[in-house]
Amino acid sequence: MTLDWLSLAVLAVLFFSTLVRSAVGFGDALIAMPLLAIVVDLKTATPLVALVAVTISASILLRHWRSVQFASAWRLILASLVGIPLGLLMLKGFHEQYLKGLLAILLIGFAAYSLWQPRLLRLKTERTSFLFGFVAGVLGGAYNYNGPAVVIYSALRRWPPETFRATLQSYLLVTGLLITAGHGVGGLWNYRVLTLYAISLPVVFFGVYLGGLLHKRFPKETFDRYVYMLLIAIGIMLLVSGVAWG
Repeated sequence: MTLDWLSLAVLAVLFFSTLVRSAVGFGDALIAMPLLAIVVDLKTATPLVALVAVTISASILLRHWRSVQFASAWRLILASLVGIPLGLLMLKGFHEQYLKGLLAILLIGFAAYSLWQPRLLRLKTERTSFLFGFVAGVLGGAYNYNGPAVVIYSALRRWPPETFRATLQSYLLVTGLLITAGHGVGGLWNYRVLTLYAISLPVVFFGVYLGGLLHKRFPKETFDRYVYMLLIAIGIMLLVSGVAWG
């Protein structure tokens, strides 16, 4: 595949989404999916974004695995194992725009409330991690949207930025591998997907590097605010893309 305008557009989207993911810890699929849908079909965008997401997680964890909150990570992963197969079934028959609209409203509502009352909600134990993990698995198997539920859980735990980012990557790496395997078994891997993934690797690794530099510049005192503002932006993007695809 030559670097035509379509390939360049895909590379630009993947670079920007990787930069955000590396800097904050999440958001790549929620940014990349609606943008990629403009230039490629969903059955190309979904497995491509999943492959790139696994690559990003592995790259970040190679350096920051010591910051992972393992007590929560294994519970989130285990619960997602139950939800992912259900999500893969939904990929072929569910009305996506309705689910995206509901998810967008929840994201915007949670983030806006947290900005208004930043210390009112807090989870002090891992007990609810199974619920968040199951919801994340369903959304991840269907649309690569496994991040938001885990981000909300992580934000409610009030982890410091390094723990927040590293724990998310541990969860997203394991579940991402399962999701990509499901895509392969489901026949979504093809020459076009694998070629786009291969040519995207240089810009993905560059995005991980730049995002890591940006992450170090975030003040710890205001990191939560960055997370909530990004959730609101993602929620708005989901609403817009839901209308466009509906």
